[in-house]
Amino acid sequence: MAPRVSRPIGRRTPAVLLAALALVLTGCGSTATHTSTSASSGSATRAPSSAAASATAQPPSAAVPVHHKPLRPGERRLTVRMPQPYTPSAPTGVGTDDYRCFLLDPHLTRDQMITGFNVLPQNPTVVHHVILFRVPRNLVAQAEQKDASAPGEGWTCFGSSGIGDSATQIDNAPWLGAWAPGGGEQVYAKGFGEALGAGSRIVMQVHYNLLRGSSPDQSAAELRLAPASKGIRELQTQLMPAPVELPCRPAHRSGPLCTRAASLADVKRRFGDGPGATADLLHFLCGPVHPGPVQSCTRTIMKPETIRGVAGHMHLLGRSIKVEVNAGRPDARTILDIPVWNFDSQGSRPISPVRLKPLDTVKVTCRHTQSLRDRLPSFQGQPDKYVVWGEGTTDEMCLAILLVTRP
Repeated sequence: MAPRVSRPIGRRTPAVLLAALALVLTGCGSTATHTSTSASSGSATRAPSSAAASATAQPPSAAVPVHHKPLRPGERRLTVRMPQPYTPSAPTGVGTDDYRCFLLDPHLTRDQMITGFNVLPQNPTVVHHVILFRVPRNLVAQAEQKDASAPGEGWTCFGSSGIGDSATQIDNAPWLGAWAPGGGEQVYAKGFGEALGAGSRIVMQVHYNLLRGSSPDQSAAELRLAPASKGIRELQTQLMPAPVELPCRPAHRSGPLCTRAASLADVKRRFGDGPGATADLLHFLCGPVHPGPVQSCTRTIMKPETIRGVAGHMHLLGRSIKVEVNAGRPDARTILDIPVWNFDSQGSRPISPVRLKPLDTVKVTCRHTQSLRDRLPSFQGQPDKYVVWGEGTTDEMCLAILLVTRP
């Protein structure tokens, strides 16, 4: 049974909860790719009707060849790459996931707009996702200190990149781009882009799936840049999370991780108390929440904005995801509907602009199923557990990512 979700995430939510949630969501491992802002003809976006079990597909053993889209007048390409190859390992000594952040310098002397990007996972066998974070000039010293204080290349970054104040990073997450299975080069519509100021740095967060092995990786990203001008509107990333509360199947409920408390403790042991606290934070923000395969969360919009793109994210137990504007009202509109989730096809899709005014709502709904454990190789040898929000490949998430412009 779907839970009742009544509390909006907005200015009425205590600021401390928003800040804490932002800290663990801005690098939550979402594998959704930023969306092109070009308009489409339909109001809803539907994924191809492919089986959810396609997550068993084997990735290529080498990076996918680059097929560039033509540059537009004034644009240029710039490649940023991890300084050295990195061999992933479980940083806490347990678990099957490694989140590593690498500080990259694009050497910008003038303000630029990122009008497109192409993430190039050098070793897609082990790369689960890549997210590019903006580091503005006033935070560069903090990022350099974090990099220098960690042994080896980069630093461990479960949850966020660990740079900057998390309080504003739900409504305006510092994302510049992302890659996930099925993703490719993204080009924003003419007149739109992500801001990257002179002297900025970029943090490349890479989530390594150790179930695939631990061979070295040296991923890169191509940025499509144009000089900042009044003719290019700034795009901002807005995160819309919902809980995951999926009990064990009846035949497995005696297992050691089949109580919520035991499962949550396991998540915190693998990723730390901060990232491990997301499941409880979502109860405060989206409650009341009841265990079950379907969960949702409704957010009330407090300032005018226009949705230019939307994407959804779940992991291997995901079955379907839907994003609705003003659900239950006469002006209700579905802006994303993926009835059969395919983990290996997470590239986002463009939508017609959707203009929101204060007190409009956005609702994200996800369905997960434990039955996929019996069909997917990633779960071989993994015990049944009560599934809550977690950073790992065999944990789960429910997240909508909106690309918006604001007055």
